[in-house]
Amino acid sequence: MILKATEMKKKSIVKKIAVSFLFIVFVVSSGNVAAQQSVWSLEDCINYAIENNIQIKQSELDIEANEADLLQSKLTLLPSLNGNTNFSWSWGRTLDQTTYVYFNQETNQGNMNLDASLTLFNGLQNLNSIKRDQIDFMASQYAADKMRDDISLMLTRAYLQILFNKELLAVAQEQVDITQEQIDRTEKMVEAGTLARGSLLEIQAQGSREELSVINYENLLDLAYLDLLQILDLDFDDDMEIEIPELTMEITNQLMQVKQVYETALTTQPVVKRAELQVESSHKSVAIAQGGRSPVFGVGGGWRTNYSNQFRNFDPESGSFTDVISFGDQFKDNQSQYLGFNLSIPIFNGYQVSTMINKAKINAANSEYNFELTKNTLRKEIEQAYNEAKAAYKSYVATESSLNSFEESFRYTEQKFNVGLSNSVDYNIAKSQLTSAESELLRAKYDYIFKTRILDFYMGKRPGYLIFTWASR
Repeated sequence: MILKATEMKKKSIVKKIAVSFLFIVFVVSSGNVAAQQSVWSLEDCINYAIENNIQIKQSELDIEANEADLLQSKLTLLPSLNGNTNFSWSWGRTLDQTTYVYFNQETNQGNMNLDASLTLFNGLQNLNSIKRDQIDFMASQYAADKMRDDISLMLTRAYLQILFNKELLAVAQEQVDITQEQIDRTEKMVEAGTLARGSLLEIQAQGSREELSVINYENLLDLAYLDLLQILDLDFDDDMEIEIPELTMEITNQLMQVKQVYETALTTQPVVKRAELQVESSHKSVAIAQGGRSPVFGVGGGWRTNYSNQFRNFDPESGSFTDVISFGDQFKDNQSQYLGFNLSIPIFNGYQVSTMINKAKINAANSEYNFELTKNTLRKEIEQAYNEAKAAYKSYVATESSLNSFEESFRYTEQKFNVGLSNSVDYNIAKSQLTSAESELLRAKYDYIFKTRILDFYMGKRPGYLIFTWASR
């Protein structure tokens, strides 16, 4: 009975351990699955970057800092109020405040005061500071928008590069399969004596070269994924996959004219709006510096009281001073208030104000040049994107036409090779030309896609729009 009970107890313990182990494995596996996202769309990538990208977070912190500056500049319009108190002990020869006779004694005394001041006029410097900080706050928001757009465009390019490399890999793998079929067919023809063994060797060599091409395209695809992950600030993950959209786009030569795109971009692009606001901010800085030449007029007031152990009560009957007046009585009796106006007129300060005005004007002129430079850069980028889109369209049309010819040529050469009327050299050449044409067509297609999306972006469509809207065109 004892042995039986012991065995049952052991089985119970083993069962509990097994259940606990399975539970732990389930929890860990569930955590790993939840922590990973296997398939990413372009929208997922952009949303993740906007929420987690460090540069975007830094730009958002800049917004908060400028907002704090704006609040502070508004609060400068309020009066200032400050309190001060002190208490001290001293020993030695001291003038008695009641008898006006010097004694060697310990003295305790304290003071308390509240002071308030308000600037009524200082050459509109405070008001211009508020306007400048409002402009800087808006400029920081446009800077953050620019950062989001830049990251989104980088992700779009990386995403398209992955799609491009996937299609190249698919083409290369298809060529390997075709060549393998041809190798099998050629082996049978060599065994039947209808083809020389040299033809088989050449076809096999072509197959090896194409397998190497598959490996190279796989490497390029891994690098494209790595580029996307690095933009997302994620560790490299072999299991990451992107969503493959249906690219049913229409490739056309009907593009928006450069002038129309540029005029629209001037009113929609954050980089232009930020540069324009920086010009306005610099002119407000000039007005602030010029306010330094103005007189400053203000009002001030305050309250004070004090205490000292030298203040004693006077006894009229004895004609002498007795005990020290209490702190509460001195606090009440020694109170005083004041109110006054102050006027400060700058006359000569080593040309500091003039220097500040000149520097502010220089900065304003520099910001205007930066604004013009920003517009020129924008125009050049639009012109380049427009011409590259046109070039990609022409390349696509030409390559598509030549691809049809290469497909017919390869089909004809393959038929001749299968019946022994063509050698393996001609077959390999025709096949290589077809593969090259297919690759060039893919390159032109994706180049056209990205460049037209860039033009759409300059037309005011945010990068979120670039999430393959052409699939429904």
